Amino acid sequence: MGTTKETPHIKPNGVEIAETVLLPGDPLRAKFIAETFLDNYECFNEVRGMLGYTGTYKGKKISVMGTGMGAPSMGIYSWELINVFGVKNLIRIGTCGAMQENIELYDVILGMGSATDSNFGDQFNLPGQFPLTASFELLEKAKKVADEKGQKVHIGNILSSDVFYHADPTYIKKWQDMGILSVEMESVSLYWNAIQAGVNALCILTVSDHLITGEQTTTEERQTAFTKMMEIALELA
Repeated sequence: MGTTKETPHIKPNGVEIAETVLLPGDPLRAKFIAETFLDNYECFNEVRGMLGYTGTYKGKKISVMGTGMGAPSMGIYSWELINVFGVKNLIRIGTCGAMQENIELYDVILGMGSATDSNFGDQFNLPGQFPLTASFELLEKAKKVADEKGQKVHIGNILSSDVFYHADPTYIKKWQDMGILSVEMESVSLYWNAIQAGVNALCILTVSDHLITGEQTTTEERQTAFTKMMEIALELA
């Protein structure tokens, strides 16, 4: 992996970026992951405060980097990681809002497919609709790890929305009726970029809010639930 390369948004300063990168939205969460889970970690990016680190987990090299919020931000960082730095496995780890009654707070969701209201895919000028799906290789591995650890996970379609505060009060119900498990904001551009480049991507989510019941987790509770998700994601390195 070229350590002398850089982009306007990522300047590694000689630190290698691993072929597998975990992608939380919050750059401070990337810092926490490096400090908590990785050995011999080094910071490879500080541009715009979007912290990135490379270290080892159980002897395997792995990187972690924040992506910011929304498809455009994820689109920039994932494209550069793939096309400039040669990353092969991109695993989004984040929170989401549950949209089905059988899903509870703190549950882990594996995003098999991503429905979206984003026009990110318009740039590819395809003559029809294209299904945005996760890498089966990563999805299969994640499910196997969860089974081995006795962790229940939900697998199915998630919604990647460009809008956090939606003006249409019927918006959520329409997606619920289509069986969408949860909503987040980054999987659409991650999956598009990975599919177009022929690399692997997977979105692993922890339920932090419930859009049916109105339940929400506290900051402390999110930290505990986040650890469950990390145990799965780190094993994919």
